Amino acid sequence: MNVFDFLDLKGKRILVTGASSGIGRETSILLSKFGAKTVLAARNEERLKQTKYALEGDGHDYHCFDFKEISKIEELMQRIVDDGGKLDGFVHSAGIASAIPLQLSVFEAIHEIMLVNFYSFMELARIFAKKKIHNNGGSIVVISSVASSSGTNALSAYSASKAAVNGAVRALARELHSKKIRVNSILPGIVKTPMSEKYFEEYGDTESEKYSMQRQYMGLIEPLSVTNTIAFLLSSASFYINGSAVPVDAGYLS
Repeated sequence: MNVFDFLDLKGKRILVTGASSGIGRETSILLSKFGAKTVLAARNEERLKQTKYALEGDGHDYHCFDFKEISKIEELMQRIVDDGGKLDGFVHSAGIASAIPLQLSVFEAIHEIMLVNFYSFMELARIFAKKKIHNNGGSIVVISSVASSSGTNALSAYSASKAAVNGAVRALARELHSKKIRVNSILPGIVKTPMSEKYFEEYGDTESEKYSMQRQYMGLIEPLSVTNTIAFLLSSASFYINGSAVPVDAGYLS
């Protein structure tokens, strides 16, 4: 048995939010290699097309959507099911990672972060749990962060949104167990993406960022390490993992 058989995602229909770039894009590509039919969702249509072009196999689709539009998520989910059938899981990778000092943390800025990072996840989970949406159970994976458990300058709003995700995951795992739906979060450290590389070019010499990389003593994380964990949590191989916050942090939280 090779690893692709072990993860058993052949024919599974998985929604990935934030699929136009970063972890969402890399997750979508990996899931297609494991045989999943991937539904991509993000705001930028051109980048969604680029992600879809990179997928292996067929049966994939994409939808342009802004996850700040909470009231329209149910319509999106129904359209996805109408177009291609029920879902076997979803990955919520869409998110806002803005660094906002306390003096600039006005309600509007915090609310925008919570809309995408937390409220949209809760709405996706609520709708996915409906019988007409999920295919007799499934797996939900949401991208949290080490920032949910470890403080960093100017990330209070972001950290709070990810801590909210972790708290919800524990409760949802129990509530949705009767529907055969598992719910887990992943806590990545600092991942090697174009966004993080640009950030370190600008701020890498600051004391705060030097400290972050001392904490993450194994270095920047390759995206594949995160996406491999996502694929594992979506598969039946992780059947007994539920309500967990799984670190992929290069030692950051140790």
